[in-house]
Amino acid sequence: MLSAQPLIFPLLFTLDFPLEQNKNQVFKRFYHRNKTKITEIVKSIKMAMKETFYISHGSPTLSIDEKIPARKFLKSWKEVFPQRPSSILVISGHWDTDVPSVNVVDHNDTIYDFYGFPNVMYQLKYPAPGAPQLAKRVKELLHASGFSRVDEDTKRGLDHGAWVPLMLMYPEADIPVCQLSISSHKDGTYHYNMGKALASLKDEGVLIIGSGSATHNLRAMDPRNNPPPTWAVEFNSWLIDSLIGGRYEDVNQYHKKAPYAKMAHPSPDHFFPLHVAIGAAGENSKAKLIHDTWDLGSISYASFGFTKA
Repeated sequence: MLSAQPLIFPLLFTLDFPLEQNKNQVFKRFYHRNKTKITEIVKSIKMAMKETFYISHGSPTLSIDEKIPARKFLKSWKEVFPQRPSSILVISGHWDTDVPSVNVVDHNDTIYDFYGFPNVMYQLKYPAPGAPQLAKRVKELLHASGFSRVDEDTKRGLDHGAWVPLMLMYPEADIPVCQLSISSHKDGTYHYNMGKALASLKDEGVLIIGSGSATHNLRAMDPRNNPPPTWAVEFNSWLIDSLIGGRYEDVNQYHKKAPYAKMAHPSPDHFFPLHVAIGAAGENSKAKLIHDTWDLGSISYASFGFTKA
């Protein structure tokens, strides 16, 4: 509780509460009498974010399957990133459009954009509030950076690339969420520049998450206990080394630079959210590997954080 004192104590001077000489006693008494109001005030304060993230969300069964190692990692997210964001912007590989698009809604519906999975998965809900003001801000920043057209979708909710990881990371579903699409017919540099345009959102308390998969070849999956194949291991190792080494231009040109690039990503939709996250971190950002496990043989759950130097 006392860790909140530097933030809360100045508020004592704005409320009708007699100050005494012992600040700790004053704070304790004030806190217990005004706990609900203080919680609301703290939630409303927009503290700058220092990091952006790329999360490998893998299979939709991440939502229910306790045997997927990455599930435990995402459920412990608040230990990795304890700061509460004012809102969340998710760039998901499951929303692919011709031009950048944002969902402008007050309430997010849960989209079940997967087929043939256990019935229980279609009963899951992630009723996070929408973030229409954030959506408008994303559109404004993209326009200012030369993205001439940005569409608004006033009906779309959250696809499973957003709500599956978020239901593990922030199960309360009480933080406003906005989604931004990718454009698979573009390239890595395009999406990196998209991220650069959005970098200032971090100063507004927005948590920026790219959601995809470090490897994503659904036709090359194997039974769970199978070791990852050589092509997946080599691509994953190249990706980790390139990011940790700061060779972001190589990652932008991954289709030319990476081993087995086309095997790892027959389509780039699950890789481009990574480029947005890198660009949004800011110039000379530093990458760190925050998780690295496998499932279904070839599916890498490697996930990364990016911090501006």
